[in-house]
Amino acid sequence: MNAAYFITGTDTDVGKTTIAAGLLHAARQAGKSTAAGKPVASGCQLTPKGLRNSDALALLAECSLPLTYAEVNPVAFEPAIAPHLAAREAGVALTVQSLLKPMQHILAKQADFTLIEGAGGWRVPLADQDNLSDLAQALKLPVILVVGVRLGCISHALLTAEAIARDGLPLAGWVANIIDPKTSRLEENLATLAERLPAPCLGRVPKLKHPSAEAVAGYLQLDLLD
Repeated sequence: MNAAYFITGTDTDVGKTTIAAGLLHAARQAGKSTAAGKPVASGCQLTPKGLRNSDALALLAECSLPLTYAEVNPVAFEPAIAPHLAAREAGVALTVQSLLKPMQHILAKQADFTLIEGAGGWRVPLADQDNLSDLAQALKLPVILVVGVRLGCISHALLTAEAIARDGLPLAGWVANIIDPKTSRLEENLATLAERLPAPCLGRVPKLKHPSAEAVAGYLQLDLLD
């Protein structure tokens, strides 16, 4: 059975790609075919092959299906700024419609396990009044939420879950990514998240010295996803 999810985070730099790569690796270990998309990425490096984003490359490395970089990351910007600002500076119309077809192309590959990764948090602006969350709605994908565990994460997580529900999408699961292991009352915070988020916790990933996809996969439970 094919399964596809939109993966978002409670904020930027909470480890979305680290967790996404781990989930894809876990799926591969379970014998599933994998595919992924990163519809828009800023903070890309100019290479002889064009602009390349490290997050998109990490996802591509965990795709078992033969995908090109351009398929995984169709819109790339060099400045490490909000995508809508980068698009404005580049003179690119960044809308849901401009991102929808490339991501539908990824989903049409019919991999056993597919992830479409957002940028930043849930309500990231595109052009006009479009948001990246509107793309998740258009794709009708259940959502996996990466919670960057640090001071303030409970409110960020609950507000994000509320916004996802308000947008009519199911929260399929969440992952606790321990960004600050010295967070005061860490266990109590995790227990509160587990009590209040309306979805299973797919794993608790500690702060790893070398957070490879293989290492992260060991802390995740794909079988908790519907």
